[in-house]
Amino acid sequence: MSDAIHFYEPSKGHGLPHDPFNAIVGPRPIGWISSQDAQGRLNLAPYSFFNAFNYIPPIIGFSSVGRKDSLNNIEQTGEFAWNLATRPLAEAMNQSCAAVAPEVDEFQLAGLTPAASRLIQVPRVAESPVSFECKVTQIIQLQRADQTLVPSWLILGEVVAVHIAQWLLKDGIYDTAAAEPILRGGGPADYFQLGPEALFKMHRPQVAK
Repeated sequence: MSDAIHFYEPSKGHGLPHDPFNAIVGPRPIGWISSQDAQGRLNLAPYSFFNAFNYIPPIIGFSSVGRKDSLNNIEQTGEFAWNLATRPLAEAMNQSCAAVAPEVDEFQLAGLTPAASRLIQVPRVAESPVSFECKVTQIIQLQRADQTLVPSWLILGEVVAVHIAQWLLKDGIYDTAAAEPILRGGGPADYFQLGPEALFKMHRPQVAK
């Protein structure tokens, strides 16, 4: 293994064929977000900057790089749903990221079925084995170290309801690998599929008393 290091300052360019940032911070879970505007028009879109941020209450968040329909809709209604993107749904998920006009329903575009939520008005993806119903807690415009605002927004939402397919609960324990979640890598097209072969266990160290 070579000791040579490629160093760069992002503000001055990376000097590589493709920006390595989102390949290094990866693979990342996918924020497959369903939303609707004040008139009830549906939107479904995947976001590669997504994660969970808190246990109690459960809070998830995703970043909209640029002002997208999801952000506009969520500002209007204060609600969204997250849907698990899985290997069997990969092509449909990819179809839902097409750059189309706000009035285009990505559920129809991707051949997916909107399923009624319990606590929010926004529907979830019926074909997805796991969905979260969320109510917005914060929308934060990101900024640089010098406080200059950038055109990206972090949308945080409290998970108020959870839907899990029963077949993913093994003796009451959620089986992450069985769902075959897909994760976003770097570059224009890299994804990863999670399976049982990727699992290893490591417990936290016990503190001596």
